[in-house]
Amino acid sequence: MVERLASTGLYERAEHAARTIRARLTIEPRVALVLGSGLGGFADDFEDAVRIPYNEIPGFPRSTVEGHSGRLVSGKVDNIPVLAMQGRVHYYEGYSLEEVTFPVRTFKLLGIKTLVLTNAAGGINVELTQGALMVISDHVNLMGDNPLRGPNDERFGPRFPDMSGVYSPALQELVVEEAKAMGAEVRRGIYGGLSGPSYETPAEIHMLRNLGADAVGMSTVPEAIVARHMDMEVLGISCITNMAAGIGDEPIDHSEVMAIGDRVRGTFTELLRRVVGRINSRVV
Repeated sequence: MVERLASTGLYERAEHAARTIRARLTIEPRVALVLGSGLGGFADDFEDAVRIPYNEIPGFPRSTVEGHSGRLVSGKVDNIPVLAMQGRVHYYEGYSLEEVTFPVRTFKLLGIKTLVLTNAAGGINVELTQGALMVISDHVNLMGDNPLRGPNDERFGPRFPDMSGVYSPALQELVVEEAKAMGAEVRRGIYGGLSGPSYETPAEIHMLRNLGADAVGMSTVPEAIVARHMDMEVLGISCITNMAAGIGDEPIDHSEVMAIGDRVRGTFTELLRRVVGRINSRVV
């Protein structure tokens, strides 16, 4: 668990982490990615890569889940400077949402303008089969907590931030366009965020479907909320690695999540590469 320093505020701790990272970077990225379960391979191909284990960054929590390498990777994708979390931490690991979202706070202080959040998710919409990619249009927060709970530091953002447009419509359209150019299909959908770590029951999935969710997972929502609190542009992409409970007949297993992530790696990597290039042209 990350040690909390009562005498030091969240902003100051994020500044300290940002200074530590900046001292080791050879680039100035404006786009950062969070790579979810089984999707971290995208960062393996960065040019001029610098890899920093989370335990070498003050305040960064340590990932404990298979498929999350637990390191920050900077480098270039087609000569575009980027920063990527090769694995994230989750609320269900025992971290507070402040700790889960601390890296996003740090990214903002590094000058990151756009955050790309990826995850492995369970499909609720029957049109989202295993291996499908879904660009997130909105989310439903059913984690039972909010990362903005507690004292608010106006240097990050307002006490009551607007969440009517968490996921950038322009970036959603960009993903759809690039997927079409590749001959791949990407659907828009609503992501339901639950705390985990147990997978959902069929009754819970039935509830989520009635609430309008197309996919379900245990991440992304806290990071998206914090990013929008700081006025970062947010893009979310889910890889549907399994059908949610009651949707398919097969039991759900984390090894299946990893296997599907590996299977779609080529398509996912190419899509991210194209998307990063388009985003970069908008933020520089």
